[in-house]
Amino acid sequence: MKKIFQIDVSNKNRDRQSDSIKNEIRKYIKREKSKKLPDDMNFWHFDCKFGKDENDAQEISFADIIKKVDFANENGFESFYLEIIAVAVFKEKKVSNSTLEDENSLED
Repeated sequence: MKKIFQIDVSNKNRDRQSDSIKNEIRKYIKREKSKKLPDDMNFWHFDCKFGKDENDAQEISFADIIKKVDFANENGFESFYLEIIAVAVFKEKKVSNSTLEDENSLED
């Protein structure tokens, strides 16, 4: 998704428009996560950019998307650019500390 979202829309409240934008973003993310992963991949990673326009967009973390929409609304942006690209990646499973301790005790 590469899109310029309009916050200032005639005959609509800014807060309601902001909520509508957040809903659209959440629906897009849910749709992307439900897509089938390639055989050798096990996780969807999202590359995200945010800015007043496409030229000023800077990379942000996936967790900060909704915070940035709120930031744009609170600071009076008329519109903002948001880019969310889904990328399939292979993510190693984390080994818990208890598993490591059990393995170490077996070696002793």
